[in-house]
Amino acid sequence: MREGVLKRYRDFLEITPNTPMISMGEGNTPLVRSRFIANELGCGELYFKLEGCNPSGSFKDRGMVMAVAKAIEAGSTAIMCASTGNTSASAAAYGAYCGLTTIVLVPKGEIAAGKMAQALAFRPNIMVVSGTFDQALTMVRTFTEKYPVTLVNSLNPYRIEGQKTAAFEIVDDLGDAPDYLFIPVGNAGNITAYWRGFCEYNSLGKSTKRPRMMGFQAEGSAPIVRGEPIAEPKTVASAIRIGNPASWKQALTARDESDGIIDSVSDDEILAAYKMLASKEGIFGEPASAASVAGVAKLSRGGMDFSDKRVVCVITGTGLKDPDLASQQADMPLQELPLDLGAMEKALEEVVKESLSLRAKAIEVIPWYPEPIC
Repeated sequence: MREGVLKRYRDFLEITPNTPMISMGEGNTPLVRSRFIANELGCGELYFKLEGCNPSGSFKDRGMVMAVAKAIEAGSTAIMCASTGNTSASAAAYGAYCGLTTIVLVPKGEIAAGKMAQALAFRPNIMVVSGTFDQALTMVRTFTEKYPVTLVNSLNPYRIEGQKTAAFEIVDDLGDAPDYLFIPVGNAGNITAYWRGFCEYNSLGKSTKRPRMMGFQAEGSAPIVRGEPIAEPKTVASAIRIGNPASWKQALTARDESDGIIDSVSDDEILAAYKMLASKEGIFGEPASAASVAGVAKLSRGGMDFSDKRVVCVITGTGLKDPDLASQQADMPLQELPLDLGAMEKALEEVVKESLSLRAKAIEVIPWYPEPIC
């Protein structure tokens, strides 16, 4: 049984004797070593932190379990958030698990169909507003200040507390902090949380160093890169389609203290990384997740040397969050065959030959380890 982040890291969180130790099995997500992309991008070691393996399919569950537990501890019976998808699904899941009333505001037309379907399944009170995420969040903040309802967006400090446990896990799995941590940046709570986690572990002597934090926004939704809010952010990566990040200042702190960067990648670069992750590593992340890998690709092709570095990319959510996009991006035609073995053998003859050469190439790139590589 997975113990959950509250129990596993209780000594590093604001847990009191009155905090309910709730868990849906969040945390303890895989850290998978790259077999092919690392070589292509010139990385000494490249790993993917698969946060889509959390209960609701994204990293949000780490912070949500902490925020909900503290809400219950404070006597709250209702929680509320604004969301472009992942936060709504996570809040609704934990709200249902804990018997809380959950209220979700989503910006009209800005939430992926898979995320909306997931949120609806948990039967929260969903309200669609004609505006952006940032406008919806302003409404939620105002409402929760007037009524006894707990805000569970990343403005809630316990969200950041819970999310920092992902940094703990990376250090625990690798035995030290990586040299670089690449991460998508939307509302900027996650880069803030990871940096806090790496700093805390380092100060306690659990790591010998802290990584450089490499945050990437989508080009059409890059207010931090531009240095000003964006009224109408646009990107295929809906999870980071945010024009005025709530944790903007904290993200800059993480960047500056770690000697890192916050840069942007185009939608074309995001989609190329999205396809590359799936076809070359077997990892199906949502589009926003691919911004981290697109960032490595951009810097590597720009001349940055990762050949003797250990790099971790955060894959923030599962690709099942946005199945429509996956279908749209599929560029392989389906072959139809008669119900005949001979026809199938003929059609697959070249495929089998190609597979043999690919197998040889795979072993050459990185041999099969006697131990798991994650």
